[in-house]
Amino acid sequence: EAGVIHLTFDDGPNNGTTTDILNILKKYNVKATFFVTNTNGGSDSQIKREFDEGHLVALHTSSHDYSKVYASYDAYWNDLNKISERVERITGQKSMYIRFPGGSSNTISRHYSSGIMSTLAAAVESKGYTYFDWNIDSRDAEGKNSDQIYSNVINGLSKTHGNVVLMHDIKRTTANAIERIIQYGLNNGYQFKVLDKSIVCHHKTAN
Repeated sequence: EAGVIHLTFDDGPNNGTTTDILNILKKYNVKATFFVTNTNGGSDSQIKREFDEGHLVALHTSSHDYSKVYASYDAYWNDLNKISERVERITGQKSMYIRFPGGSSNTISRHYSSGIMSTLAAAVESKGYTYFDWNIDSRDAEGKNSDQIYSNVINGLSKTHGNVVLMHDIKRTTANAIERIIQYGLNNGYQFKVLDKSIVCHHKTAN
């Protein structure tokens, strides 16, 4: 949807940074999508808060360990099901939204299982899930500072199509940049929305 920003946060929750990001989102009444894991110390109450405040709680696997997640087809589902069960227990709803660790175009999975990304991308959809990649990378995972994260996001935005922004709510630099990103979007006529199954944002699989 043109002129819409979909803020997406991977790898959380984290007890410090996720809470700070949620506070800023609440301040501006902006809704975002959180692809959650079981790996960064976040509490059930944070996932419950995400859900209760109107954000989309989506799945990013339990361990986010490439060697485990991409070891085999069954290994992926075993790992995903652990976080899926946690989210359902906390929210009362089964989440049908996924982001693959590294995205569907990752090549690191080749080290563990040839062709697994192509197999999984087809399989999740056949099971009724929707998966999302991104078309704007904040590059916060690369150690960029808050000013660089802000610039990477706003310079990637377009009014001609939807904007799916990759960020990580476990990063202090992202927590420090998000308010300015939201202010820029609001001041420049963008809308903020959660992802939904009508949105297609897929990379080309490379394994």
